[in-house]
Amino acid sequence: MSSLLPDKYDCGQSSAEKIFGGEVADMFDFPWIALIKYKTLDGYGFHCGGSLINTRYVLTAAHCLIGKDLPEAVSVRLGEYNLELDLDCTSTPEYPMCADKHIDIPIAEMVVHEHYRPFDDNQYNDIALLRLARDIPYTDFIKPVCLPIYPNLINEYFVGTNATTAGWGRTETQRSGSSIKMKVTLPVRSNLDCKDVYASRRVSLSTQQLCVGGESGKDSCKGDSGGPLMHLYTAPGEINWYIIGIVSFGPQICGLNGWPSVYTRVTEYVPWILQHLRP
Repeated sequence: MSSLLPDKYDCGQSSAEKIFGGEVADMFDFPWIALIKYKTLDGYGFHCGGSLINTRYVLTAAHCLIGKDLPEAVSVRLGEYNLELDLDCTSTPEYPMCADKHIDIPIAEMVVHEHYRPFDDNQYNDIALLRLARDIPYTDFIKPVCLPIYPNLINEYFVGTNATTAGWGRTETQRSGSSIKMKVTLPVRSNLDCKDVYASRRVSLSTQQLCVGGESGKDSCKGDSGGPLMHLYTAPGEINWYIIGIVSFGPQICGLNGWPSVYTRVTEYVPWILQHLRP
């Protein structure tokens, strides 16, 4: 275990203490979810997401950083909920509360997996780290997600369980999406389910990928490219969200029945992540 990772009592803490199947996330939910800001021809835009894993690093997808004539990624936004509001507040009159203002932190370094090939349809090794320009203090609205570094999780395939993804619906090629953070619960499927449907696209899944979803109208279009797939782990005295996948690719029509999406399997890359973290 790396000393650079937060203790399990400091990571994966969210007000979302149950699996959700709804749409709009609570203002306190998933405080590790990040937005990547890009410099575009007409200013700036958000095209991908990521997950804060410690005070200095955000985990995302490699395809969000290289290939496809992408604009330059310049900063990471943390503590965001509603993109249209400068200050996010609850709408409950009995308990009015406002979140801290979001923060934008410059990207100091991009670490893309050395074996990622941007134009390979299989999208193997679709994982990357963003090193931030400074350490980020944790707050109620900015916290890290847990990495699945423990044996009971790192050896788990999660098939037959539910997992949650969340975000604003941004992708590396499309800016349209929700202005408010969304979430959706999806089933983790056998890779054979993806093998059957993606064979027509000449895509072959590896054990380093996850096959998720495939239900009509419910998919990672509610999340972001590069955003997290999360597993809620509960044990006596423990309730933690762990990142088990990174949104990689899916059907061209989002939420198409019978077409699961493909995620990078984070448990397969824990050694790579730990190898590339530095103080």
